[in-house]
Amino acid sequence: MGKKRKKVKRKEKEISSEASESLKTSGKRSRGTKNLTQGSPTRLIIGFAVPMLLGLLFQQFYSMVDTMIVGKWLGVTSLAAVGSIGSLNFMVIGFCTGVCTGFAIPVAQCFGAGNYRVLRKFVANSFWVSAAFAAVLTVTVCLACYDILVIMKTPDDIIGEAYQYIFVIFLGIPVTFLYNLLSGIIRALGDSKTPVYFLLMSSVINIVLDIVSISVLHMGVEGPAWATVISQGVSGILCLVYMLKRFEILRIKKDEWKVDLRCIGTLFATGVPMGLQYSITAIGSVVLQSSVNTLGSSYVASVTAGSKVSLFFCCPFDALGGTMATYAGQNIGAKLPDRISKGIKSACLIGSVYAAAAFGVLYFFGKTIALLFLDGDQIQILDRVQEFLFANSLFYIPLTVLNVMRFSIQGMGYSVLAILAGVCEMVARVVVGFGIVPIVGYVAVCYASPLAWIMADLFLIPAYFACLKKKKKLFANELKPGFAVTHG
Repeated sequence: MGKKRKKVKRKEKEISSEASESLKTSGKRSRGTKNLTQGSPTRLIIGFAVPMLLGLLFQQFYSMVDTMIVGKWLGVTSLAAVGSIGSLNFMVIGFCTGVCTGFAIPVAQCFGAGNYRVLRKFVANSFWVSAAFAAVLTVTVCLACYDILVIMKTPDDIIGEAYQYIFVIFLGIPVTFLYNLLSGIIRALGDSKTPVYFLLMSSVINIVLDIVSISVLHMGVEGPAWATVISQGVSGILCLVYMLKRFEILRIKKDEWKVDLRCIGTLFATGVPMGLQYSITAIGSVVLQSSVNTLGSSYVASVTAGSKVSLFFCCPFDALGGTMATYAGQNIGAKLPDRISKGIKSACLIGSVYAAAAFGVLYFFGKTIALLFLDGDQIQILDRVQEFLFANSLFYIPLTVLNVMRFSIQGMGYSVLAILAGVCEMVARVVVGFGIVPIVGYVAVCYASPLAWIMADLFLIPAYFACLKKKKKLFANELKPGFAVTHG
């Protein structure tokens, strides 16, 4: 009994210490952080999303530079090879990105609640879990990637170069985890600007390495792949140095570095579903890419160029999504669900205005923009690229709703629902890939993603209102006398 009493007293002392820290820091934030629980939602969302958007644009920019250099200097065959592994790349790297984004959600919630001791425990345990994920994934996918390319029916004339490129990218999975985890934690604390500065620096490094590796070292498609890995590694190291020096609340104490199974359980509950959501969505893209591969390498090149342009124009939607994950996380931590509804309305309005503008630009200038990747004499491929861009940009408003709703739900703590939204997208692309492309051909490929976005929206909109209702009920019950809250 004596030991039990000592254990209880020790636990009470721990809780008292955490409560004391929260009281001391309530209303007072660590240097460099940003509170999204107060002020105009529209202004906060724009202010947070713009730096994120710049970061995403830089990412897409150096990805486009890779493609431009490959297409212009190595030829259409090499362009098709790099493009043919886009969906496979998204399935694996997207899982890494999703997991890291999910790991940042408990950090954002603890920050919103002012519980910094638990926040540090989550940060420490996210390092251990990320290291384990990175090791297992790197070994597994590097061993299996060639067989996957064969299963995807990659044309014989491009499978060799496709393998060379994707193998190097998969070797860089640890640095992918490093950058995405650290930048996610920094954004969870309200700082969306700093990761952009590091991405800008790495973009310049990436472009220089692209040119040197191909024109000087004659490395072929492996050159741009190594350039991507090295430049992302630089970004990750810069994020680590900055985070350690800048944020006082992240000065992790020795006892906080210990493996905490409850923290790991929460990280798995938020991170793995988000990672799986990306991967499940990508499975549909892999099936669709397999169908495109059967049409021939010229069609693969068309989809590659069209996808690169479209991804660049889709960056604002991704920025709005990432913003809403942090915004919803902090406001749920502060128990302010009504602010999430206001934020969603603002984000959807901002995204819809941009979607209309993007459609206009791509409708009139899509083919011209595609000349960045292709020569002007490849008229047939350019016409297909224009068709692809028209079909996708016509449905950018449903894509806005998809990103805003999905990430808001995840920020509220319901990451499992993201898997179901991903399943909706996967089903749509699989149906198009297996059932419609063999009959209709390239036109079906162009409208596959819009169909997937609409399918996901039909699930996410009612799911969001159900989640909001549940949170409001929970918070209302906590205010009732005698209501006990058990913290896991």
